Amino acid sequence: MAENQPTNKNRMNTELSSFAARLRELIANPQSMRNPQFSTLALELFALQFKHNTAYRTICEARRLPPGVIEHWTQIPAVPTAAFKELELTCLSSPERMAVFHSSGTTEQKPSRHHHGWESLKVYQASLSTWFLANVLPDFRFPISDFRLLCLTPPPEQSPHSSLVHMFDILRQKIGAGEPAFVGEIAPDGSWALDFDAVLAALADNSKLKIQNPKLILGTAFSFVHLLDFLGEHNLRFQLPAGSRIMETGGYKNRSRSMPKMDLHALITERLGVPPENIVCEYGMSELSSQAYDRVTNGGCRLADGSSSSRHASSGTRHFRFPPWARVQIVSPESGCEVADGETGLIRIFDLANVFSVMAVQTEDLGTRRGDGFELLGRAQMAEPRGCSLMMEQSALSLP
Repeated sequence: MAENQPTNKNRMNTELSSFAARLRELIANPQSMRNPQFSTLALELFALQFKHNTAYRTICEARRLPPGVIEHWTQIPAVPTAAFKELELTCLSSPERMAVFHSSGTTEQKPSRHHHGWESLKVYQASLSTWFLANVLPDFRFPISDFRLLCLTPPPEQSPHSSLVHMFDILRQKIGAGEPAFVGEIAPDGSWALDFDAVLAALADNSKLKIQNPKLILGTAFSFVHLLDFLGEHNLRFQLPAGSRIMETGGYKNRSRSMPKMDLHALITERLGVPPENIVCEYGMSELSSQAYDRVTNGGCRLADGSSSSRHASSGTRHFRFPPWARVQIVSPESGCEVADGETGLIRIFDLANVFSVMAVQTEDLGTRRGDGFELLGRAQMAEPRGCSLMMEQSALSLP
């Protein structure tokens, strides 16, 4: 081979790197991404992933769905999340892999693996930062550095394979939090626990100052339950500064008692003094590079136009939406076809930010289609419990 002739690996890097760079530009200006453009980009990325992702190509060929027969993004073959446990679903060679995120199920389960390199982490960071700020801090009029960040998870060095912890650390760097932001720790059994002394110190750190910085508290649902139970046992209440925000995600995975979402948020308001309109839910998973956030409708707080209202804020239905560079379908588990609005099915996600892995991911989570968003219901029956899902009663998980 001639010295100046590019190798297959170099061609792969050039093609996918070019796509990643263009996508980052679009993420920086999300209003410019329209439906026709999304479909064009999705078909282009599918062809690249079919070419450079050996395991994914094998799946597509087995289904007889190569790029030549795909005409629309909705036809792109989706890979079930369970496949990430068994297959190397990545376009990256071993030397290019800088990080790997694992799913956060129980210790007895084999975790999913999502490999990342330098460029895929840049896309991941652009995706999460842009959509987080647009949904969690949409109307904050002061420098983001004014926030006092509190993460109810272990620090990155203790959880190097957690995509959630990595997400929180990126946000810490974005905010510029200089003080220790992580108040969780790894328990002897490997589970996540809270350092309650550190939590209380952070919650009360500027309570006596005339001008108080707002708090931004990020954590899983089970971590908030642990915190709220501790505050209840010690009869403690806080009135966090005006503008404080809370983002909660995931479920309970047998790490705490489970609570209906409305009850959890009501208790957060009671014990931490954060109004319902400032509590946001996030939906994400290790297999994705983008996240969905909820907006409350029917009298709720975060409305479709981004405005807010505190009247009856806890009574609305929470609808999740992904950013413009991702799409969601709610599909029938029997036919694989998209269900009608208001019907229930499995959540399927097409995430352009998954440049170097697989764009189309079939989850085991149930949702009800609500226009271009969805209402999250929980895990399908017989699905393994994950760290980033809601735990529901078995009767509520059955498809209609």
